[in-house]
Amino acid sequence: MAIARNIFLTALVAMLLISAIAVIYSKYESRLLFMEIQKKEKELDDYEVEWGRLQLELTTLTEENRVEIAARQRLMLTLPAQDKIIYIKP
Repeated sequence: MAIARNIFLTALVAMLLISAIAVIYSKYESRLLFMEIQKKEKELDDYEVEWGRLQLELTTLTEENRVEIAARQRLMLTLPAQDKIIYIKP
């Protein structure tokens, strides 16, 4: 009877230790996952900032008068006089 009781207590202690180790391991894994989530959220924030910059650059590059400004400044082009413009009918 005493031997069975000792075996039972030993089994309970072993199960308790295994359970404690499992809790510690799962807590460690959850912290690693939390750190990974934080890293991915920072990357997402960085991508959103870059996306905003790209949207602003796209808006700047697609302005209608940008081509005209570049033509005047870099190519020294000017608009022709009104009487020099020829309209072609389709």
